[in-house]
Amino acid sequence: MKKPDPVEQALDRLSALRKGADAPETVAPEIRKFLGHKLNLIVARAAKVAGELQSAKSVPDLVGAFERLMANPQKLDKGCAALTEIAGALYDLDYIEPEIYLRGICHVQMEGSFGPPVDVASKLRATCALGLVRTRYPQALDKVVDLLADPEPQARVGAVRALSSNGGEAGALLLRLKVLTGDAEPEVISECFSGLLAAAPERSLPFVAAYAGAENPDIAEASVLALGTSRLPAAFDVLRKQWDRHASGPLKKTLLLAMALTRSEAAIEFLVSLLEGGDLPAARDTIAALAIYRDNDRIKQSIEAAVARRGDKTLAEAFSREFGGERRD
Repeated sequence: MKKPDPVEQALDRLSALRKGADAPETVAPEIRKFLGHKLNLIVARAAKVAGELQSAKSVPDLVGAFERLMANPQKLDKGCAALTEIAGALYDLDYIEPEIYLRGICHVQMEGSFGPPVDVASKLRATCALGLVRTRYPQALDKVVDLLADPEPQARVGAVRALSSNGGEAGALLLRLKVLTGDAEPEVISECFSGLLAAAPERSLPFVAAYAGAENPDIAEASVLALGTSRLPAAFDVLRKQWDRHASGPLKKTLLLAMALTRSEAAIEFLVSLLEGGDLPAARDTIAALAIYRDNDRIKQSIEAAVARRGDKTLAEAFSREFGGERRD
């Protein structure tokens, strides 16, 4: 008979705990046991479960596990998997003591790869930035601003998210400065756009919209999508004006999707009108953009009716493909 694999048993038990069938009072003691496991992947899974189950009683054990692994992270936590999940769990549990986050936001862990050594702690730094700005640590923003210049894009994205969520007026200004000075990674600028529209929407809308005409197509696309996902009342008007300028350009599909993402009635009405009156390529792209409403019966019926009135076979086929309905001849 095959001997049970203790690692598989531990993972199976953590999966069972994750499903939440156990009584709350029994969860924390079991998580404590797994947080002390010698295998970092078990510790990482235990931390993730603690955060998902909102096991507040596990906070001291999470802190203890973090400190234990930090004694020799290169040996005890290959890939920085456990430290990252512990920091994430503490953040999810609204832990507001700064010490863990201060250690994590500065932690760099270089490990071998097929090429040069790589830093595996960038996600940890990003998570700790988010946690640190929720504490009362007086120099929290100083630490997060330093992270804006981190060599790793993931860490810089974490700094941007921290500034947009809890940076206040100063955070919004720093995000604007980051956009103006640029970044080699478009994802960082994209996150700045979203953060600005969340932190200072009225003031930031024209600023973000100006980048829809950027020469860098990635930046232009990021600007348009940030406007769409912001769902600000004025966002559709801005996107509609951009459509008039770029309807035949490379931003066409992105603009259609962004307008759909605003989820405004004005946007839906305009997009449905394109199905009837726009050129066929634009109409087909509009079907793809509106596919985010495939589970909304009211909007789906409006789209289907417009396609039927258009009477074009290829458009009807596009509707059937995107919405899963039967094509009407």
